[in-house]
Amino acid sequence: MKTIINPKTSSWSDLLKRPTQTLENIENTVNQIFSDVERSGDKAINKYTELFDGATLESVIVSANEIADATNQVSEELKQAIQTAKQNIQLFHSAQKTERVSVQTAVGIECWQDKRPIQKVGLYIPGGTAPLFSTVLMLAVPAQIAGCKEIVLCSPPNREGKIANEILYAAQLCGVTKIIKVGGIQAIAGLTFGTTAIPKVYKIFGPGNQYVTVAKQLATKYGVAIDMPAGPSELLVVADDSANAAYVASDLLSQAEHGSDSQVILVSTSKSLIAKVSEEVETQIQNLPRKAFAQKAIDNSKLIYVDSDVVALKMINAYAPEHLIVCTNNNDFYVDQIENAGSVFIGNYTPESAGDYASGTNHTLPTNGFSKAYSGVNLDSFTKSITFQKISKEGILNIGNTIELMAEAEGLQAHKNAVTLRLNDLKK
Repeated sequence: MKTIINPKTSSWSDLLKRPTQTLENIENTVNQIFSDVERSGDKAINKYTELFDGATLESVIVSANEIADATNQVSEELKQAIQTAKQNIQLFHSAQKTERVSVQTAVGIECWQDKRPIQKVGLYIPGGTAPLFSTVLMLAVPAQIAGCKEIVLCSPPNREGKIANEILYAAQLCGVTKIIKVGGIQAIAGLTFGTTAIPKVYKIFGPGNQYVTVAKQLATKYGVAIDMPAGPSELLVVADDSANAAYVASDLLSQAEHGSDSQVILVSTSKSLIAKVSEEVETQIQNLPRKAFAQKAIDNSKLIYVDSDVVALKMINAYAPEHLIVCTNNNDFYVDQIENAGSVFIGNYTPESAGDYASGTNHTLPTNGFSKAYSGVNLDSFTKSITFQKISKEGILNIGNTIELMAEAEGLQAHKNAVTLRLNDLKK
């Protein structure tokens, strides 16, 4: 990891740049696959599944027998761990339910807001080198709590045409209604347009690589909503001498092992901590099974020394990390004033891994600086708010003239007439 001392504010933009590919190259590929799936449906889906995943499938739909077999293959110990995580995620997301908001804005005018579940949702679960069954819990649990009727899960198969046993077990545990063995751009396209095998959905959720992220953004052009742009994982740790260097290094590596396009950054007011963390990273990385992935991410990552907490906070808000770990003598300063972050982890004993798996918060979070404008997945992500109003005779008499004046000022005579006709009837 490269160490930078007191970088000038003018250099922060380049210093904190994510290690992403050029958007133009990705967009061309995504557009081509979307067009192919829109034209040819399952035929195109199968072609790209064979091309990218090396799997030739008779059916992309996971059968009940496959789910049962997969469930039997998961150890009882892991099943218990998954159930514990599910319970915590369920508790946290259930607590996010809100009651109807109702108010009388004026005499005779009642306005209220209710939430309704999104009926059809698509969940994208990354597979590949690290099948993320934990993401099934993070997406399917709140979808189930919200009351979504159709919960369609897509995940890439391996070369044998199978999805990881743990993903299938978690999916059936959390009420997923249909599981599809399709990944990547073609999965997002299938959920966008609908095919014989893949239902068209109203909103797509889930993280993925840069190609999946761009595919989700393209889906919005076809009237399908998305949770957020969620691409390669990233972590920023702010720490000082109160932090345990070994813990900090382990947190940096936990995100680095996601993949070579991940990014981890340490911002610190302590040069001695930076030196210790650098040594710990070099030691700990040697024993990681995913060392090759982690090493590439570490090569793109940085250790940054700044003089004060004030500068550190300014840098963090400029970077807008997906995950932020705060481990300093002045934690409240950061917690109270952080403006841009997907999820925050506080203190020596709060590893980011806890949020990834089992503490209860959601790990599907905005990356690439999008936490400046987007929230992570929560219960509201699976609902939409509908407003209602009911106006009595007295109410329209009270507010009618106000509406008439405003409509006339905007030059919308029909709007005014809709009120005037009612007022005239009531004044007879």
